[in-house]
Amino acid sequence: MPEREQQKLSVNPNTSAENKASILLVDDDPLITEGLGFVLRKHYQLITADSRHQAMEKINQLENLPSLALIDLGLPPCPHKPDEGFALIRELLSLQSNIKVLVLSGQDNDVNIQHALAIGAVDFIAKPAEPDLLLSRLKHHQRLHEIDQQRDAQKTVSIIGDSVAMQMVKNQISQFADSPFPVLIEGASGTGKELVAKALHENSKRSEEPYLAINCAAIAPDLLEAQLFGHAKGAFTGAVNAHKGFFIEVGKGSLFLDELGELPMSLQSKLLRVIESGAFYRIGETSEQHSQARIIAATNKNLTEEVRNGNFRNDLYHRLSILNIQLPPLNARDDDVFLLLNTFIESYADTVSPFILDDGARELWQQYDYPGNVRELRNIVIRLGTKYPGRSVNKEQLSAELETLLSANSLADNATSVSDETIKQQIQADEFNLDKLIGEIESRSIRIALEMNGNNVSKAAKALKINRTTLYSRVQKLGTDV
Repeated sequence: MPEREQQKLSVNPNTSAENKASILLVDDDPLITEGLGFVLRKHYQLITADSRHQAMEKINQLENLPSLALIDLGLPPCPHKPDEGFALIRELLSLQSNIKVLVLSGQDNDVNIQHALAIGAVDFIAKPAEPDLLLSRLKHHQRLHEIDQQRDAQKTVSIIGDSVAMQMVKNQISQFADSPFPVLIEGASGTGKELVAKALHENSKRSEEPYLAINCAAIAPDLLEAQLFGHAKGAFTGAVNAHKGFFIEVGKGSLFLDELGELPMSLQSKLLRVIESGAFYRIGETSEQHSQARIIAATNKNLTEEVRNGNFRNDLYHRLSILNIQLPPLNARDDDVFLLLNTFIESYADTVSPFILDDGARELWQQYDYPGNVRELRNIVIRLGTKYPGRSVNKEQLSAELETLLSANSLADNATSVSDETIKQQIQADEFNLDKLIGEIESRSIRIALEMNGNNVSKAAKALKINRTTLYSRVQKLGTDV
């Protein structure tokens, strides 16, 4: 069953009265939202917002999530920086993994384009954009979204990968599938945690029972409690009807709690009680309820580190991690990158024309670091098929799509060695880019601080004299492993 398919957590963007797909437009310039809105309303159900906060606020109130998002990078409170736009891309993808996020921005330097695509955006369109071009790109990605939905609706889950690391994951799925105990899936964003959760359910004796997924990071804490545990009619403002709660609705099936590391402390104790005894109370009721659900949880955080920092309960962590599956990053999966390449080419063949990589491109394909993991590889396949339909892609063409680790390290290593004379020459030649230089220095400083402190984010942040959460955000932005 697709993610967020119950109550206000359903995924079906084509259920409007006019049977139009829905699109989220986020831009702080009213002229753009009004102008584009006039064009987009003819083809889509339009939702507009002028900031990341407002966008997520509106999204969380929707019964059906949009299939497309068109966002600017420069959003309040820092419209001259891309940080808010990058954060919104991550939040939208955490809410619905197959939403197609297109960036429409004037901040279109190579670094921003590459980073947006690396973290999951499917397209980057520079402002100003021709309406016909924009509509064409949106139509293309709406079709890809429909293909993803069809794939998600298929019952059989296929875990793709022949590497030693993925063979171990497949073995663990077989071993853990029928166990009544919770399973904790850990791994970076884009490594396929939800796919593994579905495979655990479908390979178990519970496969005929419901499978429900909820993203703990995407829902406000008070609403999250109501969705998980249920509530009585009138229990709080807006509770016009009673809600059973996911623990009851899933019956004897599997409840997948994604991004568990974001679960508020107030709910961690309640979850622990459900795991230990199956008992819980609905909001506004005094009669005890009992759950028979099998819990599968996933996180991209280091929960042992979260426990040490007091952000996650130690007893809950140990109850959840009795059975643990560690998903490897894509750069540790050897030739799986070619298996995934062929799989995605075949999957999107009716919308994106197949292509082949020549020898040089294949070598680069294997060497690339894939900071966005499988999700990034999929998006690269789609872009290459769109740009080079039915053709052979060479190393130079592929290089234009990849933010290689080699070039990133080279830029960072050279950043602090730029002389005053070089800066003067670049300014005179109109080739100087301050943001790029600052970014390179930042990247190198963070890398060095993390290396010196054993990849401990708290210690590195202290050494750099910045807030821990600020450093963590920048580490994610730079695609650094911690």
